[in-house]
Amino acid sequence: MSRIATRFAQSKAEGRGALVTFLTAFDPDRATSLEILRGLPKAGVDVIEIGVPFTDPMADGPSIQRAGQRGLKAGATVPGVLDLVRALRATEADTPVVLMGYYNPILAYGVTRFCADAAAAGVDGLIIVDVPPEEADEVEPHARANGLDLIRLIAPTTDEARLPRVLGATTGFIYYVSITGITGTRSADYASLAPAIAALKRHTDLPVAIGFGIRSPEQAAIAATVADGAVVGTALVDTLAGTLDADGRATAATVPAVLSQVAGLAQAIRAARKQAA
Repeated sequence: MSRIATRFAQSKAEGRGALVTFLTAFDPDRATSLEILRGLPKAGVDVIEIGVPFTDPMADGPSIQRAGQRGLKAGATVPGVLDLVRALRATEADTPVVLMGYYNPILAYGVTRFCADAAAAGVDGLIIVDVPPEEADEVEPHARANGLDLIRLIAPTTDEARLPRVLGATTGFIYYVSITGITGTRSADYASLAPAIAALKRHTDLPVAIGFGIRSPEQAAIAATVADGAVVGTALVDTLAGTLDADGRATAATVPAVLSQVAGLAQAIRAARKQAA
């Protein structure tokens, strides 16, 4: 099995949901970014999602847009992000790594080359926000040939007629977007999550992780109980940003603050199903 499938199977066997975290590569600099990434598994992260900075991130809210700008200012490029993953893999062999980003940088790099280089660097999956299933044939054969999962976003507005098309082009896990709109702008409607996930599960056996709008340990615990996992991104990016100095540089508080927050999220998720039982 892939690292992604193995990790979701492991969390299920342990009777808990999985914690997926998102942080932007090179935010606020390469060294700090790598130090945080290396600390995530010990803090309790099951899947590491790394944002590839891009100048026009249409699905991202202000916090992640600013993180992308900091990453670009720090010198982030597609080769640089792949090198960051290689550096992470030098000390972390088991935790799945997913790159999340946009098609333009991949197209500029070369799709065939990108998929081969990403797999060689230790990437397990891709979330390409602006490549719909109808255009998946531009990426899917190259991803599949290199053992990369293509993870799809499914929104509350995705109707049951469209679901088979989306799910047919999805591997690894499903990223369920709990809100309509961009990341980090409001919280999820938790009353609607259970029926929405139940409806989705009627069409697929893939794990489902809920993201967009999850900020607190309590919200993460609910999401990871209703589904197979919770994705937390903007809340971590905001914590990181809050530790930077006036010039946007990392301080002594940056790494510990982010990893402490992650540990709190992981602890809440691990306790949630035990409390519900």
